[in-house]
Amino acid sequence: MLNFRPVLLVTGALVAALGVMMLIPMFADLIATAEVHRADWSAFAIGASASVLIGGGAAAASWGRIETISLREGFLLTSASWLAIVVFSAIPLAIGEMELSYTDAFFEAMSGITTTGSTVVSGLDDAPPGFLLWRSMLQWFGGVGVIIMAFAVLPALKIGGMQIFKNEAWDTSEKFIANAAQYSLGLSGIYVFFTIACFIALWGFGMPAFDALNHALTAISTGGFSTKDASVGAFLTVGRAPLDLVITVFMVIGSLPFGIFLIVIMRGAWKRLFTDSQIRFFALTILVLTLAVMVDVIEAFGHLGLFTAFRMAIFNVVSILTGTGYATTDYDDWGPFAIAFFFCIMFVGGCAGSTSCGMKIFRFQVALAALVLYARRLAHPNGVFVARYNGHPLTNEVFVSVLSFFFVYFAIFATLAVFLSGLGLDTLTAISSAGTAVANVGPGLGDIVGPAGNFATLPDAAKWAMAAGMLLGRLEFFTVLVLFSPAFWRG
Repeated sequence: MLNFRPVLLVTGALVAALGVMMLIPMFADLIATAEVHRADWSAFAIGASASVLIGGGAAAASWGRIETISLREGFLLTSASWLAIVVFSAIPLAIGEMELSYTDAFFEAMSGITTTGSTVVSGLDDAPPGFLLWRSMLQWFGGVGVIIMAFAVLPALKIGGMQIFKNEAWDTSEKFIANAAQYSLGLSGIYVFFTIACFIALWGFGMPAFDALNHALTAISTGGFSTKDASVGAFLTVGRAPLDLVITVFMVIGSLPFGIFLIVIMRGAWKRLFTDSQIRFFALTILVLTLAVMVDVIEAFGHLGLFTAFRMAIFNVVSILTGTGYATTDYDDWGPFAIAFFFCIMFVGGCAGSTSCGMKIFRFQVALAALVLYARRLAHPNGVFVARYNGHPLTNEVFVSVLSFFFVYFAIFATLAVFLSGLGLDTLTAISSAGTAVANVGPGLGDIVGPAGNFATLPDAAKWAMAAGMLLGRLEFFTVLVLFSPAFWRG
C-alpha cells in the first residue's frame, strides 16, 4: 500500500519553511522608504501565518521517523511538494498591493518556482520591494530545488535518461561524500556562493544594491524575473558598465552541472570542467549559436560594431538557450530569422544537474549517439558497436528513456499549443506560449507575449493550462504523468 505519511510530513515541512521565508519580504516592505508600499507587509504576514499553521500542522500530524521512501512515494512526494509550495506562495501575491487575481498569482508563483520567468505583471518599476523580492526568492528556491532533484531524485526514478548520472552524481567508487544530506548541503553551499558572487559583481559594476540582489537570485537560478518592465535592458544606459556580460557569465554558470563543481572542490579535479563532454558540447553550442545571431544582428542593424553585436547576440542566445528569459532588446524586431531561431533554441536548455530548463544538452548527445550507432549498424550489419557518454557505455534502457522523453515532450507541447489556439489566441502567440511554458523559458514571441509584452491579457484558462505546462516541464513530465496511471495507485 502507498504510505502517505512521509509525503504529508515532507510536504508540510516544506510549506512551513516557505512560510518562514515570507518574513523576509515582509520586513522588506516594513522598512520601505515609500509610505505607499509599507502596507503590503500584511499580505506576507497573512501568507506566512497560513503556511506555517497549515504546513506545520500537516507535518506534526504525520510526525515520525521515515525509514525508507519507496519509488511510488518518491513520485508522489515530488509532485505534491512542488504543487503545494506554489499554492501557498501565491497567497501574498493575490492579497497584496498589486491586487492580482488568484489565477494571476498562481501563474506568477508557478512561473517563479519553476524558474520560467513568464509574468502577468506590469508596472514592476513601481512595485513594492517585498513583492519584487518574493518573486526573485521563489526563482532562487526553485533553482536549488531543481539541482537537488536532478541529483537525488530523478536518477533514482530513471526519468528521461537521468539514470546515467546516478553513479557519476554520487561517485560511490571513491565515496568522497557520505550521504544524500551532505551531498545536498554541498550543492546548496555552491549555489549560495555563486549567488553572493553574482550580487557582488553586479553591485560592484554599478547596479543598485536591491536590484543587484534580485538579479543575482534570478540569474544564477536561470529564472529571469527582473525588477524592471524593461528587464536587464533598463540598466544598460550610456556610460554604464556592461552588466549584460556579467549576467551572461552567471547564467552560464547556473546552466552547468553543479555536481561537477562539487567534485572540483572536494577533489581538486579542475580538469572535469574542461573534459566533461556535456560541458564541452554546451560551450560549443553557445559559440555556434552566438556567431549565427551576430551575423543576423549585423545585417539587421548595419551600423553596429562587432563588440556591440557580440553583446546583443551572446546575451540573448544564452538567456533563451538556458531558459532564463531576460531581455535587453525586443528581438522580435530583428526579423523573421531571429523569431524562428529563438523559438527553436528555447527547447534546448543547459546541462543536466543545473538550474537550467529545456530538454538538456545531454539528451541531444544521447540522441545523436543513437543515430550514429544506428547508421553504423546499417552500414556494417555484423559489426559490434557501443555508444558511449563521458567514456561510459550507453545501454538500450537509456536510449529508450531519452527517446521516450523527446516524444512526450513534443506531444505535451503540441497538445498545449492546440488548446491555446482553441481559446482564440493567434498562431504565433499560442505556439510560443506553449513552447515557453513546457521549456520554462519566460517570454514568448509576438507583440502580446514577446520580450516587450507579458501574459496578462491571456484568458484565465490559458494561464491555468500554461501553469500546468510549466510544472510538467520542470518535473520532467514523467514524474507527474505517472500519477495519472491507475496502475500507480493499485501498486
